[in-house]
Amino acid sequence: MESRLVWLLGRKSKALNSLYNNVKGLSSRVLNEQPSKSPSSQLLNPSRFFSSLSGRSTTATYVSARNSVIYGFRAIHRHRKDFNVPSYRSMSTGAFASIESKEGLKLLVTAGPHAQKMVGIWLFASAAWVFSMVVLGGVTRLTRSGLSMTDWKFTGSLPPMSDADWLIEFEKYQQSPEYKRVNKAMTIDDFKFIFWMEYAHRMWGRALGIMFALPFSYFLRKGYITVPLGLRLSALFALGAGQGLIGWWMVKSGLEEPPSEYAQPRVSPYRLAAHLTSAFVIYCGLFWTALSVVMPEPPAESVAWVRGAAKVKRLALPVSVLVGITAVSGAFVAGNDAGHAFNTFPKMGDTWIPDDVLSMKPLLRNFFENTSTVQLDHRILATATLTSIVGLWWSTRKLDIHPAIRSLIGSTMGMAAVQVTLGISTLLSYVPVSLGTAHQAGALTLLTLMILLNHTVRKPSLSLLKSLPSVVRTTL
Repeated sequence: MESRLVWLLGRKSKALNSLYNNVKGLSSRVLNEQPSKSPSSQLLNPSRFFSSLSGRSTTATYVSARNSVIYGFRAIHRHRKDFNVPSYRSMSTGAFASIESKEGLKLLVTAGPHAQKMVGIWLFASAAWVFSMVVLGGVTRLTRSGLSMTDWKFTGSLPPMSDADWLIEFEKYQQSPEYKRVNKAMTIDDFKFIFWMEYAHRMWGRALGIMFALPFSYFLRKGYITVPLGLRLSALFALGAGQGLIGWWMVKSGLEEPPSEYAQPRVSPYRLAAHLTSAFVIYCGLFWTALSVVMPEPPAESVAWVRGAAKVKRLALPVSVLVGITAVSGAFVAGNDAGHAFNTFPKMGDTWIPDDVLSMKPLLRNFFENTSTVQLDHRILATATLTSIVGLWWSTRKLDIHPAIRSLIGSTMGMAAVQVTLGISTLLSYVPVSLGTAHQAGALTLLTLMILLNHTVRKPSLSLLKSLPSVVRTTL
């Protein structure tokens, strides 16, 4: 390459001299009009190069030009990585690094608004899929379909395709404690219904894994995802893969013989709570991340609104924790079948507190295994949640806050009232499938609103605070 350039430049020395004179005159005029004293402009200043050539012979001009061109090509070769398009192989370098915008805001997605929109849509769709998984899981549990499949494979398996295959699956189920103690009169047609419910729940989860992994790989390949976002999504994907194992661990507990001959087979309430809590964590992580992608900054148009949002945040965070605890307590109600213990409200039977609330030993078991105590705990937590959300609304009604925040607080209070109404209706109706499913979906909807509220009232970036009047150095 270098010898070829020398030969070409040797034959074109006259043309190079002419080019030198033209560029020298042009550079002199430009420099006279717009002088620059910055180091970068001096480094790239054509006059520095050409002034060293003044008065030299054609040979000297040629040698200097040749050396400069060769040096330039070598410099480009040494720094060629700076011109590469971001790829999957270089995601650990600058293409996959945490990118800062011109205002100093750290973004989770690179490559502009279009990439930001695509990644946001994908994450919101993934969160909605997890939401549907939770609802489908509730239907599976309420229809008592969860123990119909007595084996499990990580990759899944094909459903029965012939009458002989169905007979094999039905014979497996007939060996389970649930069939022997509860469904001994079940026909094969009834078995097909509960089998398809459980099969759909499992395959819907595996489809979610594919739906998440393929776009994730594509966006990594395109270089859209930064290191913080990539690590966060990888953790959520790993948790989602583990969710299948937790589900089977839960189902396996229901395939074991109950300790008492009078007890009905059911899954462990602790494992059911772990399974539901894991699903909630995945959903919350996806939803929060999607919000962070499409809304990197919270709404903050004045100093008063920023300060008001900070006050709301101090109240919203503990309320969110209470909402989450109440939702998890609902898993213990389902796992202990405590919804059928007392189907009256506000009293539990003829009393406010049943006599057997503290009957179990050790005492801690009462809060997780005693059906009377589990239902009482859930009632108390639900009432406390509704009261705290109403208190949040009352405490913030006179604050100077963004209209979106005020609307969110009002929506959250309305959803809390709907959720309590659904819970009471489900209880009084002896837990029908429709109302029980709606109640579980309502819990996740309420949690969604709390996540959205907490995300909206988070502290703005320093660059945004500096852009607001009188908030340049204000610490909230």
